[in-house]
Amino acid sequence: MAEQCEPARRPRGLSVPVTAPADRRFLRAQVKPGRRHRPWQTWIRLARNAALVAVVAWIGWLGLSAVAGSRALRVRTIAVSGNRRLSNGEVLALVDGLRGRNILSVDLEEWRGRLLESTWVADAIVRRALPATVEVIVSERDPLAIGRIGDELFLVDGQGAIIDEFGPRYADLDLPILDGLVTGTAGDATDQRRAALAGRLLDALRPHPDLAARVSQVDVSDPHNAVVIVDQDTAKVRLGEERFIERLKSYVEMAPSLRQQVPAIDYVDLRFGDRWVVGSQERTAGTGERAAAAR
Repeated sequence: MAEQCEPARRPRGLSVPVTAPADRRFLRAQVKPGRRHRPWQTWIRLARNAALVAVVAWIGWLGLSAVAGSRALRVRTIAVSGNRRLSNGEVLALVDGLRGRNILSVDLEEWRGRLLESTWVADAIVRRALPATVEVIVSERDPLAIGRIGDELFLVDGQGAIIDEFGPRYADLDLPILDGLVTGTAGDATDQRRAALAGRLLDALRPHPDLAARVSQVDVSDPHNAVVIVDQDTAKVRLGEERFIERLKSYVEMAPSLRQQVPAIDYVDLRFGDRWVVGSQERTAGTGERAAAAR
């Protein structure tokens, strides 16, 4: 019988080590612990940073102080432009105290506010022109009428606001007389509704200089009815509170033929569309209303 070969038996008590591939997910992080800072080291670092900030701030303050005190940056010149009625001296008087100030620290809006306190100034621009010049650009109000309040005369703008007392220096102005701005005497305040009506009428006439030149007198005693006198005539033309130019043009065109029908006209009321109410100076009818003319 052939001999059968048996596998060699391993001695008992001995084990063969089994190795498994390493799984990196289960490896401990190979991080070295950081060095612990002591509290006094943190305080030293904070103090050093604070000292650095203080030094930088101090240097900046010194620089700003030097700039603020620099004579080269003090306002030496104030350049005025845009003024027509106001003289340069009058404009400079409004910003008295600006010269000599540091140009970088000047509050331009404050000085602009001082300029706007003048009744002549409608708007103003104040700007720096380094190193030592401040430019003042003025926009003046345009007088469109001479307001009559009691025995006194005043220049009035397109908003119905009083600009200045009328005097010899304004003798070159050829403007209509404006009545009815106040309800009482010259010391009373301007009636806002009347001033608004006058302003709308005067502003409407502004683009029509030829027509405006023919208006010699305006009355706004009734805040809903502007009354004008044309070409030094005696007839009072009632325009109401709207369509001023349209109504006034139609009257100027029809006035000659209207005079042929009613020679002595007291007033012409144009507030009723195509129908004109004409009042005669002849009082034979009692009310003075003589004719109603249709265009």
